[in-house]
Amino acid sequence: MSRPAWIEALFSLRQPVGQSWAQVLAGTCIMAISFLWFIATTGVAEERFISPVVLPSPGEVIGSIKSLVSERDLLSSVLATMGRVLMGFGLAIVIAVPLGIVAGSWRAIEAFLKPIVTAGRNLPVAALIPLTVLWFGIYEEQKIMFIFIASAPFVFADASAAILGVHERYVDTARTLGASDKQIVLKVLVPLAMPDIFRSLRSLFGLAFGYIMLAELINAPQGLGAMLNVSQRRGLTEHIFLILLVIGLLAWTIDYSLGWLEKKLFPYRQ
Repeated sequence: MSRPAWIEALFSLRQPVGQSWAQVLAGTCIMAISFLWFIATTGVAEERFISPVVLPSPGEVIGSIKSLVSERDLLSSVLATMGRVLMGFGLAIVIAVPLGIVAGSWRAIEAFLKPIVTAGRNLPVAALIPLTVLWFGIYEEQKIMFIFIASAPFVFADASAAILGVHERYVDTARTLGASDKQIVLKVLVPLAMPDIFRSLRSLFGLAFGYIMLAELINAPQGLGAMLNVSQRRGLTEHIFLILLVIGLLAWTIDYSLGWLEKKLFPYRQ
């Protein structure tokens, strides 16, 4: 007996899922997790399957919103975290993207910088904490430069790879028409590689957003990472889960906004 067409469309190997079905499946996943969370934490605290110290109930987490927002000033921490990420990652874009474009255009420069970039991409990010503290102290500069140093090798490598990914026929055509090397880079390679560079930056911004949680463990008066650290020390499990939900919501909002911007900037690549 053959399966219905909609099942074939959903579960065929490597078959794309339509946007409507993707939203239904994502919503089903969230509802299933929420239901399991509710079942695991229902009842009196002493009789629960999982202790509230380990996993508070959804109601307890929601009930802690007021204290997190008013008493601990959640908004200021969100703004502090976003400011650090934007400044550090913005600095990585300003410096590493042009360098990556140059390296992808002139392979000798890529070979010259390769040892530094390879080391930067493979260095454990936690190892940068004592180094940035030594160089920049324990205040705001350290957190911004931590994001910059951790992100720049990835931004550079992806920008270079996007330039190298442009097919050689476009370069040959430009040369045939008499274009100089500078014109080929600025008017051929960069425009054709820009969609891939933007998509890479969209992904790497999420990486930088994760890195800031680590940086804010060091002498951060405000920030989501600092709030998580304080909540852990005080045993405020409800706040920990709530902050994680806020981080997830922020990450999704940023990625969705960048995805929307990508469609507007490069509709021909959709």
